[in-house]
Amino acid sequence: MRRREFLSLLGGAVTWPLVARAQGDVPVVGYLSSFSPETNRNFTEAFRAGLDEAGFREGRNVNIEYRWAEEGRYETLPKLAAELANRRVSVIFASPIPAALAAKAATTTVPIVFAVGSDPVETGLVTSLNRPGGNATGATFLSVELGSKRLELLRDLVPKLASVGLLVNPHNPNAVPQTKGMEEATKALGLRLDTLEVGAENDFDKVFRSLRQRKDALVVSADPFFFSHLSQLVGLAAEHAIPTMYYAREFVSAGGLISYASSIGDSFRRAATYVARILKGEKATDLPVIQPTKFELALNLKAAKALGVTVSPTLLARADEVIE
Repeated sequence: MRRREFLSLLGGAVTWPLVARAQGDVPVVGYLSSFSPETNRNFTEAFRAGLDEAGFREGRNVNIEYRWAEEGRYETLPKLAAELANRRVSVIFASPIPAALAAKAATTTVPIVFAVGSDPVETGLVTSLNRPGGNATGATFLSVELGSKRLELLRDLVPKLASVGLLVNPHNPNAVPQTKGMEEATKALGLRLDTLEVGAENDFDKVFRSLRQRKDALVVSADPFFFSHLSQLVGLAAEHAIPTMYYAREFVSAGGLISYASSIGDSFRRAATYVARILKGEKATDLPVIQPTKFELALNLKAAKALGVTVSPTLLARADEVIE
């Protein structure tokens, strides 16, 4: 047996008695997601890695029940959350915000650990970051709060920027705070803003056709529905020659122009450590919300060249990741 496998087994053996005394059986973690399984694959792997680091291996000393609201069907989340709550799982992990809010509404007794891109205090998930209160805690990757910074970076990339489109999903609770934040940011910078709603797949083409006639650039708001259509969004931005700012580096890796964000995968991994701590006996109310410590700027020079966008040496030097 390899040393790593032996240590992993040992870690499981150490954890097992603690869980067995608390649960009388292998604990079950409910996993509630606003993503589809395929779209969420890398984040789910990060979540499992976090559990593994804390001594919990799926199928060995913890089981996971998955519930997915595929293709942004947020209306199914309350039912899925209720299923997990009625199943009396040991902990519910929920991400992103539509799933977390559904879990919060479904139970006041089952511990909830979330990974969300918005302010969990503002959205009502917790009463404060340091003392969450209630039955929920988790990690935030602060995607919503970065709107003004993304806009500043986009203006640096497109110096003649005068008007911006904001792509939002009206079915996401994040749409309102993201729109409000962007309205304030554009006003401060003297830019015009046009909010563009896309709640279904067949809306994308219509919105991009209108963008080419009216807007200098586009900002894509944080939303799992948009993430699940990542390739389509990146392709349409290239086809219609619209410089676009994204909320996750995965868009840039797929050919998008620019993103500014913390790591979503890291938030999933760190949230998983909270799931493990709750399984070992800690209470959600005693665990402060985890906040990101690093934000990264990613640039795709191939996309910039295709769009005729010149990346200044200053902006290039600030980038944490440059794709050529």
